[in-house]
Parts: sequence; C-alpha cells; structure tokens
Amino acid sequence: MSSFLALTPDDWEIIRLSLKVSLVAVALTMPIAFGLAWVLARLRFPGKLLLDGLVHLPLVVPPVVTGWLLLLAFGANGPAGRWFADWLGIEFMFRWTGAALAAAVMALPLMVRAMRLSIEAVDPRLEGAARTLGATRWRSFLTITLPLSLPGVLAGAVLGFARSIGEFGATITFVSNIPGETRTLPIAIYSALQVPGGEEAVTRLAIISVLLSLGALIASEALSRRAGAGRGGHVL
Repeated sequence: MSSFLALTPDDWEIIRLSLKVSLVAVALTMPIAFGLAWVLARLRFPGKLLLDGLVHLPLVVPPVVTGWLLLLAFGANGPAGRWFADWLGIEFMFRWTGAALAAAVMALPLMVRAMRLSIEAVDPRLEGAARTLGATRWRSFLTITLPLSLPGVLAGAVLGFARSIGEFGATITFVSNIPGETRTLPIAIYSALQVPGGEEAVTRLAIISVLLSLGALIASEALSRRAGAGRGGHVL
C-alpha cells in the first residue's frame, strides 16, 4: 500500500508546478480582486451591476469559453498577448504563465466575493469618525478598513488558491497539456485517465488534490468566520 501511494518524480513535478501556478495566480490577482471588491462594496455608480456581472461571469460560463476568450486576447496573435510579449517579454501560449493567467481569471470571482463581504462588514461610520478627527481618506482606509477586513481578504486569497488548484477547463483550452509546463494536477489526472493502467497515478494525484483543496477551504472558512464576513461568517 505504501508503494502504491508513493509519489514518483513526475508526481512531485506536477505538484510543484501546480503550487507555483496557484500561488502566482493568487499573488497577481490579490490587488485587482481587492480593488474590485472595494469598488463594489463602497461605491455607487452607473454600470455597477454590469461590472458585478462581468466580475462573476467566469463562474457561470463554461470554462472552455473562458479559455477561448483568453486565447483570443492573450494568444500569440491576440492584442494583449502581443503587448506582453513585445514590452514585457512575457509569453502565455504553452507556458506555465498562461496556466497561471487562466487560474487567476477563474479564481477572481471567488476572491472578490469573499473580500467584498469582508469590506461590507466594516461599519462605514468608523471611517467617517476617523475623518472627523483629521484622518485623510487614505489614512482611514489603512488604519481602519484594511485591518478590519484583513481576515476576509486572506480568506479570499486562500479560496482563490483552492480554485486555482482545481482549474482545468480554461487552462487546457488556453495553454494545452504540456508535461512540465502546463500539466497541473487536474490536467495530469485527466491525462492518466486516458492511459491504460493509469489508475494508480489517478489515485495518488486525486488524493493530493483533495487534501490541498480541502485544507484551503477549511482555512478560508476559518478566516471568514473570524472576520464575520457575510453577517454569518461564510463566503461559500
């Protein structure tokens, strides 16, 4: 049994790549997700419902559609893809960076939701009281809003990590299935299912995937309960 569950060098490479892709995706998405969460929680403006819908669109459209849109925008001939390649030297096609981009897009709605609930739980009157005492809007944000919403922000980050670990459809559509470059845990499991006798690899990788995702979900729920987000402490 121990040999059956022993991870091979290829398994470790898949896990390492999955962790790298997920961590980079979350790190790059954090400021964007928090900015969108703050805008949706604190501001009123025409088109707010449209922005809210666009942010959450990856949750409801098929992941293949999201991957196809990423391919159009960030592919070798896409406008964003050419700009990143020419000005920053970053390529997404058939690269782990593309897998991280796909994971970030799919994780963004969940991160925004958790952070928005946390920001909405902060009483705006506390910010107003700070400004009446001479604090600038920026200072009241740094000393009141951000610290009080931080557990929810961290919960959103952990939830985004869990979503990134499980990302499959958009990734395989956008950057294909390349060993050592874009073959993350879900894609590796799918690949092993297509090979006769691949049940052992499927079992090992599935167990790792479940443990990572479950740990992230438990951590996210614990943080959200601490923050009191969503008036009930839940973000799911």
